Amino acid sequence: MLNGLFRGIFDTEMTSVIAVSDFLACVACSIIIGLILSACYMYKTKYTKSFVATLALLPSIVCVVIMMVNGNIGAGVAVAGAFSLVRFRSVPVSAKEIGAIFLAMGTGLIVGMGYLGYGFLFAVVLGAVSVVYSYFDFGAKKQHNLYKTLHITIPEDLDYTSVFDDILSEYASDYEVVQVKTTNMGSLFKLTYNITLRSADIEKELIDKLRCRNGNLEISVSKQETVIGEL
Repeated sequence: MLNGLFRGIFDTEMTSVIAVSDFLACVACSIIIGLILSACYMYKTKYTKSFVATLALLPSIVCVVIMMVNGNIGAGVAVAGAFSLVRFRSVPVSAKEIGAIFLAMGTGLIVGMGYLGYGFLFAVVLGAVSVVYSYFDFGAKKQHNLYKTLHITIPEDLDYTSVFDDILSEYASDYEVVQVKTTNMGSLFKLTYNITLRSADIEKELIDKLRCRNGNLEISVSKQETVIGEL
């Protein structure tokens, strides 16, 4: 009687109906797996509430979709087409967030196919590996405090092509001009360098030398952003 209540109106006598108990078991497992993956993702990671909440629900959503299209090729193709329209239209996501999303979708797919044990095993193993990588700071640059982005403002009559080369060669093991732009109605130039300091304690000495060369105009040093590492 209960299973008949959840039978589709387009089902035939030859169509197999998923038992309500099996459906609830799969959804419950997917929710628990989503919580496990969210907890693993939050470990030593900057995150937003909306993302981790979505990550916790994603396995159960994928699980239900897989259960509904199980054995129906036409519905499967339609769902694949619908998922292909999904885009991230907010802030650009990092590679780690994309990996977490694929992990959540993968576990949801496994549970939706009825392999509850494999779903739990996959989530626990991959979640544990993610926590271990975060704990040991896997992939981080050694001595990351040596990588800096340097902004120097100079007057327009100063040739910027090689004006600071001798100073930068002395205090940096590597440097590169990444941007040159005009400011203050064209009366000033703003140079941006990516540099690798020879030592972490020479930053102030470097700034003092640069100030003498650029006429005591604005100089700023910040942590170097690694765009390549994001994806």
